[in-house]
Amino acid sequence: MKLELGYIFIKDIQFSDVSKVEDGTLYVNKEEVKALILEDQNFQKADVELAKPGESVRIMPVKDVIEPRVKVEGPGGIFPGMINKVETVGSGKTNVLKGAAVVTTGKIVGFQEGIIDMSGPGADYTPFSKLYNLVLVCEPVEGLKQHDHEKALRFAGYKVALYLGELARNLTPDEVEVFETPTLTEGLKMYPDLPRVAYVEMLQSQGLMHDTYVYGVDAKQILPTMIYPTEVMDGAIVSGNCVSACDKNTTYHHLNNPVIHELYAEHGKTLNFIGVIITNENVYLADKERSSNWSSKLAEFFGVDGVIVSEEGFGNPDTDLIMNCKKIESKGIKTVLITDEYAGRDGTSQSLADADPLADAVVSGGNANEVIELPPMDKIIGHVEVADVIAGGFDGSLHKDGSITAELQVITGATNEMGFNKLSAR
Repeated sequence: MKLELGYIFIKDIQFSDVSKVEDGTLYVNKEEVKALILEDQNFQKADVELAKPGESVRIMPVKDVIEPRVKVEGPGGIFPGMINKVETVGSGKTNVLKGAAVVTTGKIVGFQEGIIDMSGPGADYTPFSKLYNLVLVCEPVEGLKQHDHEKALRFAGYKVALYLGELARNLTPDEVEVFETPTLTEGLKMYPDLPRVAYVEMLQSQGLMHDTYVYGVDAKQILPTMIYPTEVMDGAIVSGNCVSACDKNTTYHHLNNPVIHELYAEHGKTLNFIGVIITNENVYLADKERSSNWSSKLAEFFGVDGVIVSEEGFGNPDTDLIMNCKKIESKGIKTVLITDEYAGRDGTSQSLADADPLADAVVSGGNANEVIELPPMDKIIGHVEVADVIAGGFDGSLHKDGSITAELQVITGATNEMGFNKLSAR
């Protein structure tokens, strides 16, 4: 499967009477976007704001971040099974508004939402402070159930991202990057002297709004399976969860999965990248056993020499992570794990809820319990009062001057377990 990503680099974002992309600037008709959001009767009102790198702006609580893309050639459309019809994606040509993002916020859905600071020390911890963000402030009708609220907010983000992506349909990309994965039989014949490597991507699926969707299906309902890496780039996997902001895989993370990109970059040089095995994270022991059995079985069936395993969330999913590690290693396949740590504010507590001697190659995304000080910002988009109740905050986190004292886990993407950040630990 072969996919060409055409990047149109966005260097500014402005409101305008006409939505368009011109000379690197994304122009947005604010009223059209608001009308698009308010097509959903679950929202009583909506507003649209801009947040640019370096501005004294705080966005909170953040639900999701989405990169605008459009399928310009090939089967299917972006976010199949969610917005577009169910058709296998990941081939043809897709244009990307690189440097732009849609951010969803408003009244809090769950307590595990986050903060994006566009400047100051907080901006250093999130990749989204570097983007030109169109922020959707969506306020639900009274009495809306949390699951309905989450779904409405999720779809508002998808719809606006596709609206913006459509502006790139007829543009000539500034840069084109090509990604291709052969069939398994073809891949077996390629690079015989290089180790065969797969990526095991663990998807948050513990329910109670801890959900991830694959072609529109809640991942808790799937058995582990294989997916072409390029399918992920076309939105086959999307976020629908409320895990702690620091290690949430937003939809933007999935679209730009750095493990996939790095494995492609090394393909044919230091390794033979076979593909992606997706597996879920479960609540009950029997479900954990079933899924880890399947992920290890698939790794063995594909004849790989090594796998990279990434986690999402912490605590309960640590058991899934270690199960995957132990069972894949028992097949004679080397594993490298990517996780973050909850090691206490002083860094001396046990980092993971589970462990095993076979987990001897682990990449850390940093300690989410580290306490940080976020200075006041000139502008708040959303609701700053949730600082005391979101995961990582506490009673008294929000100070009278607008500054916030909290654990690092309040910042969206700070310790991302795909490695989509610059924090680590030794």
